[in-house]
Amino acid sequence: VQLQASGGGLVQAGGSLRLSCAASGRTFSSYGMGWFRRAPGKEREFVAAITWSGGSTYYADSVKGRATISRDNANDTVYLQMTTLKPEDTAVYYCAARTRRAPAQLYYGYGYWGQGTQVTVSS
Repeated sequence: VQLQASGGGLVQAGGSLRLSCAASGRTFSSYGMGWFRRAPGKEREFVAAITWSGGSTYYADSVKGRATISRDNANDTVYLQMTTLKPEDTAVYYCAARTRRAPAQLYYGYGYWGQGTQVTVSS
C-alpha cells in the first residue's frame, strides 16, 4: 500500500491542523493505521493509532486530549486532527499501516510508511 501524507504547515502555538494520509494499492480498510513523528535530533515517536474498523484508538500521553485520529475507509484516508498545538509538536509527521502483530505504539508493527509532512509550531 502506498501512503501520501499531507496537511502540514506552519501554525502558531494554540492553533490547529488536520493531517491527512491517503492510501492506494492494497485494501486500506484491512489495515490498522498510525501516526508517528520525528522532531529534529529526536527519535521517532508514536502519536496515535486506529484499528482497521475505527473502533479503537490509541494516543501518546503527549497528545492525549489534543489529538483525534479518524479514518474514512470509503475514501482510503486516515486523519489526525490536532488542536492546541505547542512548539514541541514541531516535527515531521508520518502515517503508517500496521502489518505485524505488535502493540500499536511500536513502530516495528508498521510495514508501510508515507513520506512525511512537516508541522512547525511557532511560539
